[in-house]
Amino acid sequence: MTTFDAALVRALATVGTSVHIPKGWAIMMEMTPADSAYILLKGSVEVRKSGEVRRTLGPGDVFGEIALVDHRLRSASIVASTDVTALRLEGTALQALVDMNPAFADALRSSADSRLAAF
Repeated sequence: MTTFDAALVRALATVGTSVHIPKGWAIMMEMTPADSAYILLKGSVEVRKSGEVRRTLGPGDVFGEIALVDHRLRSASIVASTDVTALRLEGTALQALVDMNPAFADALRSSADSRLAAF
């Protein structure tokens, strides 16, 4: 799980949009283009690869960043296993934060690398 300092959390809140996703909804689909990433604030989601549940994520976890960071198609589908509240970060906003904050960029890349290795 990636953790952020208070200043970064404030910056994320100013560029992100809070979204509410009902249980059972697909937030993103495997092998589709990436336009955003999410920070899970409340609830849980399943990470699915080829329809198989590979992992469950909870509050504080980031998802959707791998495709944005690596400029490729989504590597997995994300489905809400409960009602979810998340902070949605558009690709351009996420890129601006990566450019301004090397520690944030390192945390995203580290998270992406460790999750890809697990797949």
